[in-house]
Amino acid sequence: MDKTFQLGWEEWAAFPKLGLPAVRAKVDTGARTSALHAVSVEPFGPLDKPQVRFIMHPVPDKPEIEVVCSAPAVDRREVTSSNGERELRWVIETPMKIGERTWPVELTLTNRESMTYRMLLGRQAIGEDMMVSPGQSCAQGALSYELYKDFPRRRPVKRPLRVAILTREPNNYSSQRLKDAAETRGHVVEMINTARCTLALDAADPRVFYDGKPLPAYDAIIPRIGASMTGYGMAVLRQFTMMGAYCLNSAEAIGASRDKLYAHQVLAREGIAMPVTAFAHSPKDTNNLIAHVGGAPLVVKLLQSTQGRGVVLAETKKAAESVIDAFRGLEANFIVQEFVKEAGGADIRCFIVGGKVVATMMRQGEAGEFRSNLHRGGSATKVKVSKDERLSALRAAKALGLSVAGVDLLRSSVGPKILEVNSSPGLEGVERTSGKDVAGMIVEYIEDHVRPIARKTVRRKKAVAAKAAADTAS
Repeated sequence: MDKTFQLGWEEWAAFPKLGLPAVRAKVDTGARTSALHAVSVEPFGPLDKPQVRFIMHPVPDKPEIEVVCSAPAVDRREVTSSNGERELRWVIETPMKIGERTWPVELTLTNRESMTYRMLLGRQAIGEDMMVSPGQSCAQGALSYELYKDFPRRRPVKRPLRVAILTREPNNYSSQRLKDAAETRGHVVEMINTARCTLALDAADPRVFYDGKPLPAYDAIIPRIGASMTGYGMAVLRQFTMMGAYCLNSAEAIGASRDKLYAHQVLAREGIAMPVTAFAHSPKDTNNLIAHVGGAPLVVKLLQSTQGRGVVLAETKKAAESVIDAFRGLEANFIVQEFVKEAGGADIRCFIVGGKVVATMMRQGEAGEFRSNLHRGGSATKVKVSKDERLSALRAAKALGLSVAGVDLLRSSVGPKILEVNSSPGLEGVERTSGKDVAGMIVEYIEDHVRPIARKTVRRKKAVAAKAAADTAS
């Protein structure tokens, strides 16, 4: 027969899946249900599988310590408190550890700010082999609030996240793969059309509205911003950052990668090899541009080009002069680049997630086509990259500040040369070629790096209070 598990009239509990290492609980056999302190309780996700996110202040006399928790909701029920008040509460189920024993318990979420104990352990959570000793305190040993001394810098616990994918193409392969990968891991994903967002700038309470309705606080944002929406998309991304969301790639990094001239200046500053590049404003400098990159053949590339559009190979000096004059006539911004002939119309895409090359592929253009983009009929095959190629790709992504990037490089006679760094790389080609779950790796990276929104909440409360005081004074 198993030994009876002793509980005192108060105990220290831990909730590993909520990220709570120590919660002081009052054991009350007179109460049927158990309750956990929670504020800013917010349901999210599909109606048939709702999740609940809430903020917990585990240390009664230190409200500045906040832990953001998420868990699946199992019910929403009316609970009558000891003073007779009725309250409709969300109910979650999560593992609880007291002493050496761990078991699942149902917890109702309610504001216990004025209570000494942040948790009430009711009889429903007390097993048949457990006995409560009213005269004993912490029969299973004591923990300490010192466990929170590193919060919120401690690596966040894996929890259900509310994620937004910022995209105007919710049905394309990349968006759907990211959505499926996140939902498979228990997260809730919403597709947000960048163009339909409205920004409300307020120091106390910055918000993003979608079709006139305020968007909730998201744990993470995955930006899939098209080139035509770069400027506005960066503004939307900055707004979500102010609201406390973790953004997979920052607005600044995306802007740097989209400005091809600036991106090449950054790479040059870091000593990263790339095709020789030239840029000029005056029409009188056409010959100088051609000379700077070693003459024809050369490549003329629009600064806003994507998927190979706006990229022209000029095989003779005369052709180069004609293309440059044509682009100038359209008042287009462009750069001129050295043509790396030995690459043979092929480039290598290194897909980077969190400072690691997680997948690679070689893209080969069609016969007679120097552009290798898959959107232009190019083909993709598996490829093993060298140490130098891997290092060059990683340095390029790091120089531009990108956590996730597709780095395109050429194999030249003098080593790898970075061609371009993409801040919203497509997943279809690299996943099908490499056979790797790149979308899953991206979601795992988000799980490891999503930050608590607690500090932002405290700042917002202070800002709101300060604004209210100023309004009253005026």
